[in-house]
Amino acid sequence: MPLLQLTSASKSFSGHSILRDIDLTVEEGDFVSIIGYSGTGKTTLISLLAGLLKPTTGQAMMEGKPITGPGPERGIVFQNYSLLPWLTVEENIHLAVDQVFPEKSAAERKEHVATYIDMVKLTHASTKLPKELSGGMRQRVSVARALAMQPRVLLLDEPLSALDALTRATLQDEISDIWLKTRTTVIWVTNDPDEAILLADRVIPLLPKKDGATLGAAMSVPIERPRERREIDQDPIFKKLRHDLVSTLLSARKQQEASSVTRKLAVPDILPEDLTVIDTVKRSARSGPLRRSQLQKEEFKITVP
Repeated sequence: MPLLQLTSASKSFSGHSILRDIDLTVEEGDFVSIIGYSGTGKTTLISLLAGLLKPTTGQAMMEGKPITGPGPERGIVFQNYSLLPWLTVEENIHLAVDQVFPEKSAAERKEHVATYIDMVKLTHASTKLPKELSGGMRQRVSVARALAMQPRVLLLDEPLSALDALTRATLQDEISDIWLKTRTTVIWVTNDPDEAILLADRVIPLLPKKDGATLGAAMSVPIERPRERREIDQDPIFKKLRHDLVSTLLSARKQQEASSVTRKLAVPDILPEDLTVIDTVKRSARSGPLRRSQLQKEEFKITVP
């Protein structure tokens, strides 16, 4: 039985279709990356899996049971860190641990928090507030908080998109190392083809369509782990996967644009004011704007002597 599953799932807002006919199966221990253009519906998809949204049609299930709302078995990391600004690094993580593991003693919970702070290399900053941290450090706190809940599934919604390239690369490597140690099931949403292939074992494109985005064919990533960033860029398998993935996304975008409807716009039935007329009395005598439909033809007969 799959750990997570979407079956014929669709989602609409105010009658506008965002996702349609989404079929997704995720097994225990998978690292799946879903990639698509901005505005395609990636956050909506991750929200269906997290239980933050319910499908308009179809089903979202975990171990064969319908997902009816958020739960600690599905940890989520957002783009914007989502940390409480008045709590320190330790306190932000402690808040989640206290909710999920109330049966543990205070000392056990404290040790548990310290373990995950150390895992993301933030022990030296455990007493700092979010405003005292860089963007990369804040995202480490978010990852540590999600992992400290020991979820069955870790959902990451473009977690590194707001970071600079160097910090992003560092965190990609660190999160990959953490996954190798924990083997927590991961669903990673991104718009970066290189990131998707570097991190995941299976990459699935989210293809834009006029009547709602849908998932394309999954691409397996048969590249051994651990993956060395400097070497993988020269790997022929990596190059082919990147080419195929980018081509698939570009083709879907072109098809979407080609299927767009062209509409003819009617010119407003109003003539512009003639500002060359000096006589303001003559201009003000008009009761409103002159319309083309109101123009009348007048004939003059001139007798030439």
